[in-house]
Amino acid sequence: MIKILKANEIDGSWFTGRNFTDTDQVVKTVIKDVIENGDEALKRYAQKFDVSSPASFLIPEEELKNACEKLKKEHPETYDALCYSHELALKFATRQKESFDNFEMELTPGLFTGQKTIPVERAGVYVPAGRFPLLSTVVMTVTPAKAAGVDEIVMCTPPRVHPDDRSAAEKAGLGLPGKAFTGGKPYADEGIMAAAWICGCKKVYACGGSQAIAAMAYGTESIPEASVIVGPGNRFVAAAKKEVYGKVGIEMIAGPTEVFIIADDSANPAWVAADLLAQAEHDVVAQPVMVCTNEAFAKKVSEEIEKQLLTLSTAQTARASIDSQGLIIIADSYEQAAELANRKAPEHLELAMEEGKERDKIEKLVRNYGSLFIGHNSAEVFGDYAAGLNHTLPTSGAARYSGGLSVRVFLKTVTTLRADKGSEGMKKSAVAAGALGDAEGLAAHARAARIRLGE
Repeated sequence: MIKILKANEIDGSWFTGRNFTDTDQVVKTVIKDVIENGDEALKRYAQKFDVSSPASFLIPEEELKNACEKLKKEHPETYDALCYSHELALKFATRQKESFDNFEMELTPGLFTGQKTIPVERAGVYVPAGRFPLLSTVVMTVTPAKAAGVDEIVMCTPPRVHPDDRSAAEKAGLGLPGKAFTGGKPYADEGIMAAAWICGCKKVYACGGSQAIAAMAYGTESIPEASVIVGPGNRFVAAAKKEVYGKVGIEMIAGPTEVFIIADDSANPAWVAADLLAQAEHDVVAQPVMVCTNEAFAKKVSEEIEKQLLTLSTAQTARASIDSQGLIIIADSYEQAAELANRKAPEHLELAMEEGKERDKIEKLVRNYGSLFIGHNSAEVFGDYAAGLNHTLPTSGAARYSGGLSVRVFLKTVTTLRADKGSEGMKKSAVAAGALGDAEGLAAHARAARIRLGE
């Protein structure tokens, strides 16, 4: 059962960011192996960890297209939902890009400074395909890269046994984790392949795990080197992203999901409980939290959680999360609730409050969150799937200094300088640069400035 505590009973350590990633020796060894041995290393790790170790990695475009057509025919609701999600995400990301304008301004007579926003040339996307293949992750990672104008997007996702190879795999007792079918055709989860086609990603590689991150960071004979790598994954994938950062850009190191709900007495206990469980079912260490000012309401939500768990297909995971990480906090006021939220800096922050002055005030007070969901009808799961927002968000307190994955990750803001010969601005900058070069003992700097003055 979810714990209920008063605000003054919360230990200060609860507000400290949770660290679930270790850049351990295993990941370092994998990365080094991929750097030195390329495709051969990728195949060895696929044999060890995956159900398939294909002869090659690039999935033909025809396979992606066929998977999309199959999804449209057999699961039209899923197909339509993916298309709708992509449409909204593209609109939102395109508008985000428009906010990064190019400009040049004359700071002082004859001295012009400016900025240009340039997309990276190639982006790498990782899409996990474990217990629940994350089709929505394809939308959330590929779409902002498309909106940014990235020239080439490559995706890595764990391999699956190709339909043409399934019979041979079954006869040999292969195609299972630790018993990979080797030498077959490259293939992946069909839903992920379909989503890739819908979103316009045509280069999908059947390669998973930390070795896929290494491949996209350093390149192999088959998988090209990317400038930026984005996407979630298990702790080995997260550790690999942390390890290759600096060689490539990454969006963040994402940990277990979190939701923090500030609820007033107008909130529906069943809705709040459903939102808490929606996060809890992700992972046994997901962190579902609610803050309210009414103990009776807190008990109603707790009772509703227990009721809904009885009919939830993912109850085993959700129960573990609720019991070990879940928390309902009784605050003295909504202002205190906002203060708690700012200290926690959650991935998702919901204001399950009635429209009005009180909610407006709390909305202005909160500032540390990945995404903010305002009002009873703005369900957090809308942001997960189909509301234009990106669901790849900062966790474990990172929202104190960072936002989520957006078009910004795929853009470089660079600066320009243009100085007119003999202008007042050029001369003043030369004089100032020369003086500062002298002050720092950098004679060549000073000379490079003054030489333009004829000195």
